[in-house]
Amino acid sequence: MGFPANGSSDKPLKFLIYGRTGWIGGLLGKLCESQGIDYEYGSGRLENRISLESDIANVKPTHVFNAAGVTGRPNVDWCESHKVETIRTNVVGTLTLADVCRDKGLILINYATGCIFEYDEAHQIGTGIGFKEEDTPNFTGSFYSKTKAMVEELLKNYENVCTLRVRMPISSDLANPRNFITKITRYDKVVNIPNSMTILDELLPISIEMGKRNLTGIWNFTNPEVVSHNEILEMYRDYIDPNFTWKNFNLEEQAKVIVAPRSNNELDATKLKTEFPELLSIKESLIKYVFEPNKKTGGA
Repeated sequence: MGFPANGSSDKPLKFLIYGRTGWIGGLLGKLCESQGIDYEYGSGRLENRISLESDIANVKPTHVFNAAGVTGRPNVDWCESHKVETIRTNVVGTLTLADVCRDKGLILINYATGCIFEYDEAHQIGTGIGFKEEDTPNFTGSFYSKTKAMVEELLKNYENVCTLRVRMPISSDLANPRNFITKITRYDKVVNIPNSMTILDELLPISIEMGKRNLTGIWNFTNPEVVSHNEILEMYRDYIDPNFTWKNFNLEEQAKVIVAPRSNNELDATKLKTEFPELLSIKESLIKYVFEPNKKTGGA
């Protein structure tokens, strides 16, 4: 499963990271600093092959991390009206980076998405049967998800790429507007559906370790099991704000206030859990990494 061309023990680690201005890209830089890993941010545009080759020649990395991409601002509905821009970065850019890295014998750790599946007959809510790494994406409701499914399928052919399917990312930074918890606490109404999610505080260090181990292929990059919107908001109320209240609505009502449908699913995290047995379930991880560190004491 490993890609042996780089990361040998006699060569110190040097990471080239794309996505300096993004949430995950910024966190990766901080993690490298805390772990004493040498790193630089790429300055090239993903869709510009020459600029990527220049970055690699200048930085001489052992591994490349791609946390750049278009998710849309303030959300994926943006992609519905900016399709060419979305393709340029999410498809052309990501493929170009993967291709350049392959030419140079480098592993690319690519932060992708698990929002390319939705519950279906074989994977129903509450059954605990999640989509596996080899399953074919079945959600094309949003243009964002459609481009991500396209590029994942093509990247399967690149033996140097490690594709990490991130879902509904959460971190301990509850002030960050990209944080799934922050998003749903600010919505007027929320749906209530169990989903697989990614606790970045736990999983981003694991992604660095995956680079060190030269792991490749597709990985469901979520904590095991699922958690619903209401379960998260109940934790938020219990740990953070005892006066917090919220209202639910159903998918039909939600559809009236969004442009593109949203993905809801459970991903099977067995592969990741087997490689990293210490990986916590989603609810355990939420408490340990997010709610306990942010807990408001009685006198606060």
